[in-house]
Amino acid sequence: MEQEKQGGTLPENAYRELAPGEEYKPLMPADSKPKEVTFYSVSFGILMAIIFSAAAAYLGLKVGQVFEAAIPIAIIAVGVGAIRGKKNMLGQNVIIQSIGASSGVIVAGAIFTLPALYILGLEAKFYQIFLSSLLGGMLGIVLLIPFRKYFVKDMHGKYPFPEATATTEVLVSGEGKAGQAKLLAVSGLIGGLYDFIVGTFGWWTESVSTRLTEWGAMLADKFKLVFKVNTGAAVLGLGYIIGLKYAAVICAGSFVVWFVLIPLLNYFAPGMTVAVGDGITTLLGDMTAEEIFTNYARPIGIGGIAMAGIIGIVRSSNIIKQAVGLAVTELRGKGSAGTEQRTQRDISMKIIFTVIIALLITTLVFFQFGVLNNWIHTIVALLIVFIISFLFTTVAANAIAIVGTNPVSGMTLMTLILSSLVLVSVGLTGTSGMTAAMIIGGVVCTALSMAGGFITDLKIGYWLGTSPAKQEGWKFLGTLVSAVTVAGVMLVLNKTYGFVGENAMVAPQANAMAAVIKPLMSGGTTPWMLYFVGAALALILTMIGVPALAFSLGMFIPLDLNTPLLVGGLISWFVSTRSKDAAQNKARRDKGTLIASGFIAGGALMGVVSALLKYFGVEAFATTWNQSGGAEWVALGVYIILIGYFIWDSIRAKKDE
Repeated sequence: MEQEKQGGTLPENAYRELAPGEEYKPLMPADSKPKEVTFYSVSFGILMAIIFSAAAAYLGLKVGQVFEAAIPIAIIAVGVGAIRGKKNMLGQNVIIQSIGASSGVIVAGAIFTLPALYILGLEAKFYQIFLSSLLGGMLGIVLLIPFRKYFVKDMHGKYPFPEATATTEVLVSGEGKAGQAKLLAVSGLIGGLYDFIVGTFGWWTESVSTRLTEWGAMLADKFKLVFKVNTGAAVLGLGYIIGLKYAAVICAGSFVVWFVLIPLLNYFAPGMTVAVGDGITTLLGDMTAEEIFTNYARPIGIGGIAMAGIIGIVRSSNIIKQAVGLAVTELRGKGSAGTEQRTQRDISMKIIFTVIIALLITTLVFFQFGVLNNWIHTIVALLIVFIISFLFTTVAANAIAIVGTNPVSGMTLMTLILSSLVLVSVGLTGTSGMTAAMIIGGVVCTALSMAGGFITDLKIGYWLGTSPAKQEGWKFLGTLVSAVTVAGVMLVLNKTYGFVGENAMVAPQANAMAAVIKPLMSGGTTPWMLYFVGAALALILTMIGVPALAFSLGMFIPLDLNTPLLVGGLISWFVSTRSKDAAQNKARRDKGTLIASGFIAGGALMGVVSALLKYFGVEAFATTWNQSGGAEWVALGVYIILIGYFIWDSIRAKKDE
């Protein structure tokens, strides 16, 4: 086989820019015929899509962070292949990963928006969640394909593609190594049991705060100064994979809110009664730090996220023009799609154009008969979906290519603001307007999430030498499976926990969406000045080179969900800098990535199990104990032990293993 002759390593020029006239030749050459689409790869990919859709939906609704499933799925695919004694599995493993990775991107699109319907007191039906996820995901696929060659081939070596790089390394170097799958299983078991105990039995608390001590309680009450950290294994693993730099920027935004803005507001305006949102009647001085955050500080972060999306579009304008030009050329029959090598052949533009038309017609029918029942409103909604999805596609792909993070929530917030203003101008307001805006937001959010995530799959395929057309075609199946799964899981979680009230799912992005949409549609107070301040801050941050999106996200995600990201990032920095030997540091960092992936997958999956047990009436939660100070001290202790294990096992890695 051709890939055996390559020796299982990527070419030397895989990650660097090519010299004039130089060509990149993938691990599986263009003239080879590797096994890719088989019954095994498709069925395994579907299984991964179901499992990780359920896990990602739970974790995302609980802590507001959706992990990318590509790396864990790649590790599992490689490990299972090795255990089964299979050889030359690269092509099949890419298909498994590509189908399965639909889970994270579809979940992000759904949970960032649609729970807002429940938060607003409305009802989201199964078919609405399913169709908005399905149509948005498929729209994201077809809108991205014309940009594939630009991002993965023309810009070869110019974009780092951090997640695609990590996944590719797993697929290449992990073949034949069952040890990686074993480590992932062990760490998954540890993380899963840890989070299962918290969620099901409540033997210790989910979060620890400075209110645990007398002086901490005094600072929180008098000065509104609180420090909190979520002690979950899954969130800790997420922070490790994000890394110290990105986690620090997120936490910087959070710290500005919690340690600067909130104490400052409390000090200067304790008697403030001017509401910046609906239903605010309590004096600011009588609010907790958490209430000040929700009512006064978070809108600044929302404004920053929206502006970060606009900045991204402006920066991507030339890319959009180039891709449109290439698509038009091929549609006119002047392209060379039919004669290109296997490794550069996409689904033809004629098929893509036909699918786009079919999707738009289906979306039109869905909006008209499933949401709006007004042809003018439906046509306006359809135009909003298509125009914004098309414009923001390159922003999503560009963000993934550079930093590995998709700013989909910020772009969706911008979509909601624009769509609400447009819908109100054509006479659609109130509850029907809120429902329509959130469904529109769900379709757009899923489309952009898919566009960003799918470029990772296509870059992996480019490096390894798989067939883009096959990846593109089978991605539709992964989208379908993930859309069905996330719709079902969301309904279960809503009935089990709900999204409003005590012990409800946090769903921070959906809460932010609800906060934006309600005043726009019902005539309430809209904090335009706070949005403006956030937008201005994003511009200033961009001027000085600070990632505005990450900083703004930190400003509106609760403090206790940001701080564990910093803890995980610090662990990543620590284990990868202890040695003077770069190879040793890399081995430790890579082993830590496997442990973190296990924590994420295990913790999230067991979270789904806990939710299902509660859904079926199995109650074993020690409520009284969990609300005591003792449970919080226990949480602090076991969290330190978990961190200690994480560091100890990572540092044990050997560079020659």
